[in-house]
Amino acid sequence: MPPRRQTYTVKLAGLTRELPLFEVAPGVRIAIFNMLGDTEIVQAVSKELARRMPTGVQVLVTAEAKSIPLAYALSAEAKLPYLVLRKSYKAYMGEALSAETLSITTGEKQTLYLDEKDRALLAGKQVAIVDDVISTGSTLQGIQLIMDKAGAGVIAQAAVFTEGERAKWKNIIALGHLPLFTD
Repeated sequence: MPPRRQTYTVKLAGLTRELPLFEVAPGVRIAIFNMLGDTEIVQAVSKELARRMPTGVQVLVTAEAKSIPLAYALSAEAKLPYLVLRKSYKAYMGEALSAETLSITTGEKQTLYLDEKDRALLAGKQVAIVDDVISTGSTLQGIQLIMDKAGAGVIAQAAVFTEGERAKWKNIIALGHLPLFTD
């Protein structure tokens, strides 16, 4: 049986969840929002985000992995195509576009890749970046770089939660905000 952890209670889209707290740096803990396998929360938040999405969005873009179910459900709700930037290159991806990011949960650099086949879907399109939690903005920056290279315009950035400095995320469409927990 896993150890009993402290949790942080969140309410969003009419649902309540207890998020476990994990240390990501000495003296710094974050509430981990993991929607994988939680169909109820994915459906509820995608409906709410679709309602808040600005007109003009033509494609939804996310990075693998935890936000994939959100992008899929939001795609179905908003009737928009979506695509996923991968975190590892596969030979079948051809001449993929790439950009580096830094993960808050691992503290390590990652590279995002846009499959060659998805480039045509983005060229000249207006996109919304979709993520589960926006913490440092590194993933957003990486996605933005790839969108620039692909000739797409980012007109919205959406997430279930923002995290950390709330003022930093005033332009993000978000359903909630998670504080950082310091000792």
